[in-house]
Amino acid sequence: MKRISWPLFSLTLLLLGFLAWITDGITLEGERTVYTPRCQDGKWQGSSCTGKLVAGDRYRFRALRAHGEVIFWTSGAADSSGKFSDCVIKDGRNWKCNPNPDLARTITREMVHGCPVVDSSGQAMPFHQISKFRWMILRMGIPTGNDVSEPKTN
Repeated sequence: MKRISWPLFSLTLLLLGFLAWITDGITLEGERTVYTPRCQDGKWQGSSCTGKLVAGDRYRFRALRAHGEVIFWTSGAADSSGKFSDCVIKDGRNWKCNPNPDLARTITREMVHGCPVVDSSGQAMPFHQISKFRWMILRMGIPTGNDVSEPKTN
């Protein structure tokens, strides 16, 4: 019985770890990644793409609570990083910063429960958010439909 228990326990633990990673349930302390789609050969009409939905940019945010700062960057893009320095930070998934000139290089200046909030000033880039799992499926070239959920508004 013990021989079966350890492999089953190990497999279960591995599966739970994989599920937590694929759903972004486990992230580095203070970090959050927002996965976005692009609308290829079409236009956005609300939350629908009239063309083909493909994997877009990944926007990463690191909240530095002790400094009241949030550093951000776009994975794989040159000259796409910046910093907000006037922030109220509860944790890496809940923070709000005052706008600054760097806001034009990212999608949000606020996170609530790990979700980016649309900037009502219009200074941030527009975006649509999808899950990490869906982003990975799109990156493999597998179609997933053309609708996405709308981000929260401020």
